[in-house]
Amino acid sequence: MKHKVLIMTDSTSDLPKKLIDQRHIVSVPLYVNFSDEIYRDGIDLTTEELYKKVEEKGVLPTTSAVSPGDFIKVFQKYVNLGYDIIYIGIGSKLSGTFQSAVIAKDEVEPQKIHLIDSLNLSSGIGLLVLKACDFRDQGLNALDIKDKVEKLVPLVRSQFAISTLDYLHKGGRASGTAKLMGTILGIKPIIKVVDGKLDVYKKPAGKMSRALDIMLTDFFNEIDNLDLDYVFITHSLANRQAVYMMDKVKEKVNVKHLIEGQAGCVIGTHCGAGTIGILYIVNA
Repeated sequence: MKHKVLIMTDSTSDLPKKLIDQRHIVSVPLYVNFSDEIYRDGIDLTTEELYKKVEEKGVLPTTSAVSPGDFIKVFQKYVNLGYDIIYIGIGSKLSGTFQSAVIAKDEVEPQKIHLIDSLNLSSGIGLLVLKACDFRDQGLNALDIKDKVEKLVPLVRSQFAISTLDYLHKGGRASGTAKLMGTILGIKPIIKVVDGKLDVYKKPAGKMSRALDIMLTDFFNEIDNLDLDYVFITHSLANRQAVYMMDKVKEKVNVKHLIEGQAGCVIGTHCGAGTIGILYIVNA
C-alpha cells in the first residue's frame, strides 16, 4: 500500500519553485516586516525587491516566524485530505517557527504530524527536504522517513561567505560578528552552521574569491565521504560567483543533482546581497 505522505517545509529552505512543484512539497512562508508593511517571504516580496526597499528606506526589516495559526490551517488542510505530514523547517535555535509547528501539531492531530528540527537554515534544510522526498517516493511511511532524515541532520554541512557584514551584525544571528565589525576592512567571513547556530568559521581578507576557494577546498577534502545525491550552491544575487563555484564542483565531482539555490527574503535579510555558500551532506 502506498502511504499518503506530504513533505512540508518553510520559505527559509530556499528551494527553487520549480523543485517545490516537481517534488510536491508544500512550503509555508515566514514574514518580512518593514515597520507596518508585512510581506510573506517569496509570495509578496522577492529578494531583489527586498534589497531595493532596504536602500530606499535606509533600514533593515525584521523577520517573523510562521505563526501557530498559519501552521494549524495548513496542517488541518492536509490531514483532512488523508495525509501524514512531515515538516522540516528552519532550526529551532534560529527562529520561533519550529515551536509554532509544535503548538499547531498538538492542536490538530499529533499522530499524523511529524516534525523534524533541521538545526539548519537555507539549503541546509533543502537538502533534508529533498532526501525526505526520495524516501517518500520509495514508499516509506512517515515514521520511517522521520527516522532516516533525523539521522542525516548532524551530517549536513552548511557554510556561507558573507560579502557585507551589515546585515548579519544588525540581525544579531551570528556569534562573533561584533568583533569583526570595524576591525579589518575587506574581511569576507565564512559563517558555518554548528550545532544549530551560526558561527564565524574563517576570516579571509581580500577578494571574495579567496573565501569561495576556502569553501571549495573544504568540500573537496570530503570528496570520498560525500552524499552525492544533492549539493547546493546557494547565494543572494551572487550570480557570477555561483557560476564559478558550480563549474569548479563539476570539474571534480560527479554530483547527481547540483542545484543553484537563491536565498529568499528572510535569509537575505540576515545575510545581505552577495552572500554565497556550498551545502552538502557527508556520509556517517
